[in-house]
Amino acid sequence: MRQSTQHRRRTLFEDALIAIRRDFADENLSLAGVAHSIATSRRQLQRVFAEQGTSFRRELQRVRMARAADLLRQETLPVAAVARAVGYRQAAQFSKAFRRHHGHPPSAARPDRGRRRQSQGSALAA
Repeated sequence: MRQSTQHRRRTLFEDALIAIRRDFADENLSLAGVAHSIATSRRQLQRVFAEQGTSFRRELQRVRMARAADLLRQETLPVAAVARAVGYRQAAQFSKAFRRHHGHPPSAARPDRGRRRQSQGSALAA
C-alpha cells in the first residue's frame, strides 16, 4: 500500500472516531451516516475499520460504554436517563449491553454501591 493511501485511510479512521465521539448519543448513528459525514463510502469506511482491527459497532459501543460508566460514577441520574444519554432507547437494552461490556450491571458502577455493601457487612458483623 502506498504511503499516501495509508495516510488517507488513517485520516479516515481518525475522522470516523471523531464523528463517533461527537454523535454517540444519537440512537440512529450508523456507519452510513458517519461515512457520509466524513465524505467517504460506507464500504471504504468498513475497510478502514477492519484494517485497524475493529469495527464501527465495536468503536461506537466502546465510546458509549465509557461515557455511561463516567455518568454512572459522577451523576445521580437514573439508569434509564443514562441509557438515553448514550444513545439507547430502552434501559433494559442498555443494561444488557453494559453488563456484556463491563462484566457487571450499571448499578454496580455507582460510587456509593461499594460503601453500601461495606456498611451492610459492618452492620451484620456487629
